Amino acid sequence: MIRSLYIASSGMQSQQLNLDVISNNLSNVNTTGFKKSRADFQSLLYQSLKEPTVSSENGNNSFGIEVGNGVRVVGTRTILEQGVLHESESNQDLAIDGRGYFMVQLPDGNVGFTRNGAFRINSEGVLVNSNGCRVLSSQGNVTPENSISLNSKELKYIKPDTDTGTVNIDKEGIISTEKEISNSPVLELADFINPGGLKAVGSTTYVASNVCGDVTIAQPTCDDFGTIEAGFLESSNVQIVEEMVKMIMAQRAYEIGSKAVQTSDEMMGMTNSLKR
Repeated sequence: MIRSLYIASSGMQSQQLNLDVISNNLSNVNTTGFKKSRADFQSLLYQSLKEPTVSSENGNNSFGIEVGNGVRVVGTRTILEQGVLHESESNQDLAIDGRGYFMVQLPDGNVGFTRNGAFRINSEGVLVNSNGCRVLSSQGNVTPENSISLNSKELKYIKPDTDTGTVNIDKEGIISTEKEISNSPVLELADFINPGGLKAVGSTTYVASNVCGDVTIAQPTCDDFGTIEAGFLESSNVQIVEEMVKMIMAQRAYEIGSKAVQTSDEMMGMTNSLKR
């Protein structure tokens, strides 16, 4: 009975974390570029109370006795399927139709990766995201004060040459303005062998981890990368009905676990009352 208490409590703790993941998905249903997550479960160590044997006399099999020790959340996985593209009111809003991530410089100087293309021109004329982080590309036209490199490529800021604020970005990431220039900056994309290994740091931004594999930087439409869709934003890929069903299942699983704890407690109470 003591074992059953620990087993049931492990299930309740796992479902609590599962509910946390589901709640985060639902709270970000309207977050641009957000990718939903799911909790992956794994059974704990099994305790062998009796080993299976074969009788040498009559050949009968004697099955073993194994008792599990509960469950745990072994990891949370980011679901990277693309969200719906919806039209916005600004040509500086960008969406990626296909593979790839935008690159931005995080406040700590590291390179962040995001699918949120709500970009703007800041007071210095540099292309930034909604948090003010500068957009990066190896074909940019402004060199940072502190060198930023990724996969042996030096990354630069993008500063469109415009006086009117009119900026056009085509499907290949080429940036043009009302001025005719020979060497226009290009907004490049990045991708990984295992993009599921990206680590979320908030603001729909990720950083690379050791399990991502090599990063590839290329111009949109090249090397199987997606295209840039100006005037569009990528919606969250959260499906409300799906998450609500998962929430009900988690609630019922938690309820069953609590019932198992209650039943074990009642059985222990009956045992304790035998001495009276």
